[in-house]
Amino acid sequence: MDYTRLGTSGLEVSRIALGCMSFGRPGNGFDWALDAEGAEPIFRQAVELGITFWDTANVYSAGTSEEIVGEAITRYSTREDVVLATKLFAPMGSGPGGKGLSRRAVFEQVDASLRRLGTDYIDLYQIHRFDPNTPVAETMEALHDVVKAGKVRYLGASSMWAWQFSKMQYTAELNGWTPFISVQDQYNLVMREEEREMFPLLADQGVGSIPWSPLAAGLVARPWGQTSTTRGGMNPTTDSAGTPLFLDSDQGTVDAVQRIAEAREVSMAQVAMAWVLRNPVVSAPIVGATKPHHLADAVAALDVELTDDEVAALEEHYTPRTPTYYGTPSGY
Repeated sequence: MDYTRLGTSGLEVSRIALGCMSFGRPGNGFDWALDAEGAEPIFRQAVELGITFWDTANVYSAGTSEEIVGEAITRYSTREDVVLATKLFAPMGSGPGGKGLSRRAVFEQVDASLRRLGTDYIDLYQIHRFDPNTPVAETMEALHDVVKAGKVRYLGASSMWAWQFSKMQYTAELNGWTPFISVQDQYNLVMREEEREMFPLLADQGVGSIPWSPLAAGLVARPWGQTSTTRGGMNPTTDSAGTPLFLDSDQGTVDAVQRIAEAREVSMAQVAMAWVLRNPVVSAPIVGATKPHHLADAVAALDVELTDDEVAALEEHYTPRTPTYYGTPSGY
């Protein structure tokens, strides 16, 4: 395993992050999620591979993902050896403090996450989306306060427009509050819109990218037209607003991944992940593993160095598109 700093902060993370949306107790939202028993081999494998960066969210499986992650830290690792990340924004319960990024929501949700995780601090506390209904200053001051209270070590953001992130970051710096050190971006071979404005902004600000869906929900990890075996084969084709996730022109990209993988005698997932990892803004792609080969392929990708010709072939067929899931976290 390789390790890096998250942006220009002092926080060291593994170059692959374990995404924990795949874990949850039955009857809490995702019927394809692994329960604690089913997740055990994944956690053990993560520890064996040196994957110390674990990412979850309060809303994943109605809080039960956080519970399973907290239990797993105690059973398979130690709190000191794990960089623990979670998020807030999406609705949790019916009260006014259960959703959004108001001061009340930040204070209520951080304490609720700490209880479920069974810890007294969160390494990286992230806003799951931008909240247009709450003043930016209110959110950033509240987040700063939970850092100063010792409940949170660092702050991160997630998918939003570059101008929104810039506004939040500038507000924090203007007032001497804690800034973000990371952004979770949807970034993969068939979704490269973050390269236009967000990635240059992150490079300028010394902020690290933690890409989610680095394999485009498996699209670039299997030959074109092959049915997904993840999430019960029920991957969506649009986001919650009806924006297409994939285009017909993506076949050219997937075919290029397949050709390169076959020539190198490695998996398609390794080639696609290696392309994500080579971007200098990317700190640690998030891998939502449900099978052993998911983490194994991601770690193996660290040793795949693509040539300039291979990169050109992988990028040749990219078609600009509208970013997806900006309004709600993925999967909702």
